[in-house]
Amino acid sequence: MAPRTRTTQPRAPHAADSHDLIRVHGARENNLKDVSIELPKRRLTVFTGVSGSGKSSLVFATIAAESQRLINETYSAFVQGFMPTQARPDVDVLDGLTTAIIVDQQRMGSDPRSTVGTATDANAMLRILFSRLGTPHIGPPGAFAFNVPSVTASGAITVERGNKKAVKATFSRTGGMCPRCEGRGTVSDIDLTQLYDDSKSIAEGAFTIPGWKSDSWWTVRTYAESGFLDPEKPIAKFTKKEMQDFLYREPTKVKVEGANLTFEGLIPKIQKSFLSKDRESMQPHIRDFVDRAVTFTTCPDCEGTRLTEGARSSKIRKISIADACAMEIRDLAEWVRDLDEPSVAPLLAALQQTLDSFVEIGLGYLALDRPSGTLSGGEAQRVKMIRHLGSSLTDVTYVFDEPTIGLHPHDIQRMNELLLRLRDKGNTVLVVEHKPEAIAIADHVVDLGPGAGTGGGTVCFEGTLEGLRASDTVTGRHLDDRAALKEEVREPTGALEIRGATSHNLRDVDVDIPLGVLTVVTGVAGSGKSSLVHGSIPAGENVIAIDQSPIRGSRRSNPATYTGLLDPIRKAFAKVNGVKPALFSANSEGACPTCNGAGVIFTDLGMMASVSSPCEDCGGKRFQASVLDYHLGGRDISEVLAMPVSEAEEFFASGEANTPAAHKILQRLSDVGLGYLSLGQPLTTLSGGERQRLKLATHMGDKGGVYILDEPTTGLHLADVEQLLGLLDRLVESGKSVIVIEHHQAVMAHADWIIDLGPGAGHDGGRIVFQGTPADLVAARSTLTGEHLAEYVGE
Repeated sequence: MAPRTRTTQPRAPHAADSHDLIRVHGARENNLKDVSIELPKRRLTVFTGVSGSGKSSLVFATIAAESQRLINETYSAFVQGFMPTQARPDVDVLDGLTTAIIVDQQRMGSDPRSTVGTATDANAMLRILFSRLGTPHIGPPGAFAFNVPSVTASGAITVERGNKKAVKATFSRTGGMCPRCEGRGTVSDIDLTQLYDDSKSIAEGAFTIPGWKSDSWWTVRTYAESGFLDPEKPIAKFTKKEMQDFLYREPTKVKVEGANLTFEGLIPKIQKSFLSKDRESMQPHIRDFVDRAVTFTTCPDCEGTRLTEGARSSKIRKISIADACAMEIRDLAEWVRDLDEPSVAPLLAALQQTLDSFVEIGLGYLALDRPSGTLSGGEAQRVKMIRHLGSSLTDVTYVFDEPTIGLHPHDIQRMNELLLRLRDKGNTVLVVEHKPEAIAIADHVVDLGPGAGTGGGTVCFEGTLEGLRASDTVTGRHLDDRAALKEEVREPTGALEIRGATSHNLRDVDVDIPLGVLTVVTGVAGSGKSSLVHGSIPAGENVIAIDQSPIRGSRRSNPATYTGLLDPIRKAFAKVNGVKPALFSANSEGACPTCNGAGVIFTDLGMMASVSSPCEDCGGKRFQASVLDYHLGGRDISEVLAMPVSEAEEFFASGEANTPAAHKILQRLSDVGLGYLSLGQPLTTLSGGERQRLKLATHMGDKGGVYILDEPTTGLHLADVEQLLGLLDRLVESGKSVIVIEHHQAVMAHADWIIDLGPGAGHDGGRIVFQGTPADLVAARSTLTGEHLAEYVGE
């Protein structure tokens, strides 16, 4: 072969290499004020700023949204018809975009059959492995799947070939779903005493189910006039056949007053109408009813594994697929590593890589059978990261939403290394973040502000970390803030005793949580903090638990409706003007008839993105013109809903608009740092941190002695943490006991008492490794938390 020659002369820059910036000009999404910015590609850019300053609006709602919209447009119109439609962001120019992969904090689906294993590819690969190597052999991969039921069928089929003739055929499919619990792992038992009063007849209103009134034709009258039951007879005196029909009859067509309706037994009807829904999406009174009427117990047939006996009997080296899914992932990774089977070598290598990614990302303490709905926001985000760690894709844009949420300071360094590795493969990494440790690794920093809501939406600083530190922005001033240890801690007024706690990975823990003080429960992710607090302290009238579950609300929901603030406001308007309160609801009689109170008109353009435009009749105010003629304190209802919380707090404090009930709720919203939010801002536009604090403000009025907060610093800027600490102090000084699950060192330093769990995660945790004052923890430096807290306070 002829030798290969290579020129050494310097080449002129290639035109393709000049596209090294993502350019944004004139971004106006949400509160952004004509933002123009240029971001370097193949670098790690961190976006900072106070909560509500516009970070998510710029990164997610503008850059990432447009990237995904443009990719969707490359598909045919037919395919686009099956995809979610996205409108173009409100921006003048977006140039230099690459494919965006969003790794956000959205909780994973809470479907009862969704687990960590099914949400990743791990379960699918394990099923193939057991179908190839398991003994005895029971069938294909579907035989090990708890969401595949076994099916058998037989009958005549007609074959359309030559002379048509019917042939007899049988069909069977072996699935892994436990038939009793249908792959859920739990069975429900319904308490009949919560459904009806058996001393009454149906005609007398025996049903005690929410919404089942005695005259509701679609439920009660179907039972009363079905012909199967005597509506005048007390339920306790039903015959055996009547009771069977009443509780368990299969759906049967009946005629009620000339209408064709379906009569169905009470138990299957309740199961379909209540138990098939996600509990968290239910209205509070429905949820209370379900909690009273239904008890969930481990399925006795499959012992909670969700699998048939056949699937559990097939084993590899004495381990069944149920045993493998119940192992901690780091132990399962070791078990897979020891398997040496050349016939499935590629499968073992892929499974090994997936399991090792779990361990590498700090989730080795999870098990594959863990329900995905029980993962915290931070855990869910890291599970989503796993499929990207081994990806061969380069030159894509990864977008992260506070990836350090839920991470102990010890674990943040590991997350930083993963982000840098993604960047070093040639990708653009955009991170919305508040933690100084995560901001420190940025190649480029963009600080938005200066305030939140209408006071934000501009770029205050753009440059290096050193430049940010020297700048006079809110973030720059607070970047090196360090909370000091208290000189004196409060004395407890009592103790909450926990004895023999064994929930999840807890190892028979005995601990006394002091009352009347600020107690912080800490430890590495997976050490057992939530299991100890949420699993061992019974929720009751005296305990108010504010967890990380997202608040639910449509685009019609806003802070005024969510907090109950709108009720006293409507009543005040109605009283002054002598009309009905319903007129001042955009979801009721006062709604603009053209847009039905939404304020915007949505136009569906088929396979193209639907377009929203302000309603021409009400001008986006959501109310009928006649309603806006009524005033309170010189303002109409739309003007009141447009006010920020801080202005509304003054408005409802005195004069004609003086409304103590509304003023009290507005004070709580100000206390949690939401003074900039407008009362009518849709909940769908709020950031994660804003939603958490909105939930806190709502519960502050509850009559409880013990407050449990789960990582309240989530989504909080450094400057806001100081305000949160003041709020926690005020709660304690008002006589409350505050228990906080937290990793933030500022909250730890401010505590009166610290309970540290560990020393590791999963089966390496579950023990109390320290309890005492923060000063004692720093002095001892006996735990990972102690070392990081000592470094934080400069001891």
